[in-house]
Amino acid sequence: MSVASRVESDGQLARLLQIGIVLEEVVEARAYEHYQRLPDEERDERIEDLLQEAREESAEHRERLQDIVDRLDEDEDAAIDITPLVHEQYARTGPDDFDGVLYDQLNGEETAYKFYDDLITAITESETSFSIDRESLLSTLRDIREAEAEGVEAVATLMESRT
Repeated sequence: MSVASRVESDGQLARLLQIGIVLEEVVEARAYEHYQRLPDEERDERIEDLLQEAREESAEHRERLQDIVDRLDEDEDAAIDITPLVHEQYARTGPDDFDGVLYDQLNGEETAYKFYDDLITAITESETSFSIDRESLLSTLRDIREAEAEGVEAVATLMESRT
């Protein structure tokens, strides 16, 4: 998912954060649905625990991002529904494009990590003054990015243990 090289306004920042919110929703839904379609003999408690943790983490990330969006001074008329944009971008791959639920989850975690990494870079390179504290914003986004990195590591470790 491409992020602008710089974030130039509260409205643009709000839309980018909304993309993060929807991305979290998509990753969470795909993890849950993909796992539910597994035959009983392929279910694994470790995978189920990992996906449950991912769902809880995703919900917490969405709340943190929404809190930031709610505090921004943005023109509500400029708001657009970014859900279709995220689905269009993210739907280039489907759960069946991966060899199992763990590969799909790994893709989702890596996509989220890359999105937050790009967003942090775009904010850092911007000279725009936002209506919220820049360091608090960056700290929150760095925390979320770190959680996504830990998610990538957890999925990779679980994949290695299953081979």
